[in-house]
Amino acid sequence: MGNNVNIGVIGYGYWGPNLVRNFAEIPGGQVTSVSDFKPELLAKAQTRYPTLKVTTDSQDLLKDPKIDAIAIATPVSTHFELALAALQAGKHVLVEKPMTTTSEQAMRLIDEAQKRNLVLMVDHTFVYTGAVRKMHDLIAGNQLGDIYYYDSVRVNLGLFQHDVNVIWDLAVHDLSIMNYVLPSQPYAVSATGVSHVPGEPENIAYLTLFFENNLIAHINVNWLAPVKVRRTLIGGSQRMIVYDDLEPSEKVKIYDKGITVNGNSESLYQMLIGYRTGDMWSPKLDVTEALRTEGLHFIDCITKGDRPLTDGKAGLQIVRILEAATQSLRQQGRLIELNKIEVAA
Repeated sequence: MGNNVNIGVIGYGYWGPNLVRNFAEIPGGQVTSVSDFKPELLAKAQTRYPTLKVTTDSQDLLKDPKIDAIAIATPVSTHFELALAALQAGKHVLVEKPMTTTSEQAMRLIDEAQKRNLVLMVDHTFVYTGAVRKMHDLIAGNQLGDIYYYDSVRVNLGLFQHDVNVIWDLAVHDLSIMNYVLPSQPYAVSATGVSHVPGEPENIAYLTLFFENNLIAHINVNWLAPVKVRRTLIGGSQRMIVYDDLEPSEKVKIYDKGITVNGNSESLYQMLIGYRTGDMWSPKLDVTEALRTEGLHFIDCITKGDRPLTDGKAGLQIVRILEAATQSLRQQGRLIELNKIEVAA
């Protein structure tokens, strides 16, 4: 490997152009090749980046000895085969979310990457936003006190997916945020949802996740909403956060609000609940595009041997929850316990 990490991108549909643009602009990396089975998309890529090599066969990228890493931006059902082939070809891998369609596939990729000493990173983009990183720092610094709940609404009209349901498409964002910012992992999940289009996956769903110490999380995802909403509430014993991703500037607001319980807890009649109302403030956030931060991190992990923030284990944790949620969905909300994940460091 020379001074730059040479990157090949598989898939130039919805997300691929964003990956190519960011890797083309960040120091230490460069996109050399793009593959997609649609020639008209490759023509767009080559018009914008004349020096790019383009091909309709992804194998051309895997066989190219000059390519150090592969970024995969294809439908979820193709992630495992492409990522495994890339790792077996000796390439570092960045794969779009969710990592795979099963936890067995995710574990196989983790094992392959470890065996070959290659970087395996999952594109959990929100983890690399200034807003989510700030929330992580606030919670890790005990600024909120004990965490009581995580409540999120992530709804819009479309885009309907044909290969995965709304949980695998939209809820994966909140699951990756929770996995990063919350101090613990859920032990069980319940999910309900329905499809309003015959023969198509569920387009509306509700997930409830249960944690130790009375922490609870709820996620509402919907492809059939008249408006786009991306709002999350995180409640703690000392402070509370409102995170609105659609806000142009003040995406994160911290409220010094809460309750205090006074009196004899053994007697319902002697217990008094007081309400605390203090100031609200909005911290300054890093406004660097998340994909740029993520791309720089990917290249650093390759060149310095660092472990990715969203590594294969993080990808596996999300896939396990998605699997359990899907199982619960099929059984009309039955509580599904999650097995603890044991992956070598």
